[in-house]
Amino acid sequence: MRKATAAAALAVLFTLSSAPAQAAESIPSERVTIDVVTVNGSGCKQGTAEVIVSPDNTSFWVIYSDYLAQAGKGAGATDFRKNCQLTLQVNTPQGFTYGIAEATYAGFGHLERGAIGYQSVNYYFQGQSATTTWKHTFNGPFDDNWSITHRTEFSEIVWAPCGEKRNLNVNSALRVDKSSSDANTNSFMTMDYQRGEVRTLHHFSWKRC
Repeated sequence: MRKATAAAALAVLFTLSSAPAQAAESIPSERVTIDVVTVNGSGCKQGTAEVIVSPDNTSFWVIYSDYLAQAGKGAGATDFRKNCQLTLQVNTPQGFTYGIAEATYAGFGHLERGAIGYQSVNYYFQGQSATTTWKHTFNGPFDDNWSITHRTEFSEIVWAPCGEKRNLNVNSALRVDKSSSDANTNSFMTMDYQRGEVRTLHHFSWKRC
């Protein structure tokens, strides 16, 4: 049911989402598809992550349905950190290359006073050492939806090599540190979709080879 709800929301969300400014002629008209090669990590167990490309080739969604980090009362020893590594094959039309220009991650957080939450993501292409890394810190008390948009200047975008098939690796993580919070309380952060809203959006930047 949750997947159906998310899929039903995509048409509206893709329409409402504004991509970074980019000349229309630099966006391929031929349909771009993404194959999920591998999914690994405690934050995206088998069957809990899905990737969908926007109809206009400007972005793609990653839909998580069981991505929760927690610390404090009731949390397991390894629950404080959850991660997900996606290996994606982005099938680009001939003559084009791409990078990730912007990404929005969102979810819900409940952090007791003194607790700290962390969200991070990095991207790199198979066989390359160059990466794009984004991090954000949340300080308790906090009890609300959260949304973070990470942007990269065009001059700093890491591009897929032209004419080569190199997988894109997307590594994300959530971490909760109970720090000085009351030991009898629980703090947590999620990264998923709620109320029909898909919560993680990645914008392509395109250029001709």
